[in-house]
Amino acid sequence: MTGTTACQCSSWVLLSLLAINLVLTTGCSGKAATARYSASNIGSNCYAKALPTAGEGGLAWGSTLNMAREKSLANCIRYAGRSGGTPNTCEVVLAECKK
Repeated sequence: MTGTTACQCSSWVLLSLLAINLVLTTGCSGKAATARYSASNIGSNCYAKALPTAGEGGLAWGSTLNMAREKSLANCIRYAGRSGGTPNTCEVVLAECKK
């Protein structure tokens, strides 16, 4: 096998894997996930967003402002840690209740 053929084969395999991943990801993001997300927010009037200085933050809904703040802070700590950020710097930057 020549270098060009090996390169073409590996490119084809990579594109095939990316296509399969896209199909699987699209299939998992259907109505069931949307329904589950919506159902968890029924009756939750308040939301809060917490951000670290580096990494991913967290957004959460709650029936009270304090509950939303606590959940968003917990989410921020979890997501910042997973994304290689700084979980110990998480801070609530937005908290409101819908009218």
